[in-house]
Amino acid sequence: MNISWLEDFLVLAAVGNFSRAAEDRHMTQPAFGRRVRALEEWLGVELFDRSTQPVRLTEAGQWFQGVAPELLAEVARLPGAARAVAEANSKSLRFAATHALSLTFMPGWLRSYGAHTMAGSLQLESDMLHRCEALLAQSKVQFVLCHAHGQAPSPLHAQGYPSVCVGADVLQPVCAAGADGQALYGLERAGATAPLLAYSAESGLGNILHRTIDGALARLPTQTIFTAHLASVLRTMALEGRGIAWLPQSLVGEDIAAGRLVAAAAPQWNIRVEIRVYRAHGQMGPAAEALWEAVVQAEASNLLATRT
Repeated sequence: MNISWLEDFLVLAAVGNFSRAAEDRHMTQPAFGRRVRALEEWLGVELFDRSTQPVRLTEAGQWFQGVAPELLAEVARLPGAARAVAEANSKSLRFAATHALSLTFMPGWLRSYGAHTMAGSLQLESDMLHRCEALLAQSKVQFVLCHAHGQAPSPLHAQGYPSVCVGADVLQPVCAAGADGQALYGLERAGATAPLLAYSAESGLGNILHRTIDGALARLPTQTIFTAHLASVLRTMALEGRGIAWLPQSLVGEDIAAGRLVAAAAPQWNIRVEIRVYRAHGQMGPAAEALWEAVVQAEASNLLATRT
């Protein structure tokens, strides 16, 4: 039996018309009719009385109308159940991290937990924040590492995923330096329109900037001349002297130290952000649970040390 036959049956039972049901299922009426007949042949009973318009369910069809949704629900649960069984004994660690952090913060952070990350396989998906969030929701990864800010709460926070702050970063407006070592552009430079290198709407860092400084920025003479998803792309454009970009210090610290990039605005335009790791809702494998416990204990110790 083809599982999609159950969906065909439920659509026809709802609308009572082969032509409308076929249209809803995006197929021709003859093809749809053959699929319904195949389901009836597999069950060994007729599900519809075709002598009336609209078609009506037979007694067997009425019974099956109650059974079909349960079968579909059970099938939908199977992938999650299979993953749970595999996860229970898994020694693998599966991370998703935003591009900027996977390049900078994450390697050193993982090395600090070497005892927990060397026992099994380690898989990393580096992507945009909303895709990392989707991977966690689909149970394809156990952890997500990303920037976070209280004024721009992540959907993961809203959905109650446990998280721990494991670091700090600063989004700083920077640009290339001129021959004299001074900033090529200034955010508040008199008589000049500041060229901005901006994040796309899908970007997690872009969302933080939108929630924190967009209002103040709108009062200044600026022009967005380039937009991209990734901080690494904006860094390249800034190094080429194209404009001002708010970039994580974790990504551009060496550029600033070497004088390749310089501050393009006063410190009050800097945005302090957290680096957070989110974990899956349910029980993870022993390796992932051991790592999570170590992270929680380490951050609790760090918090206690800062208070004493």
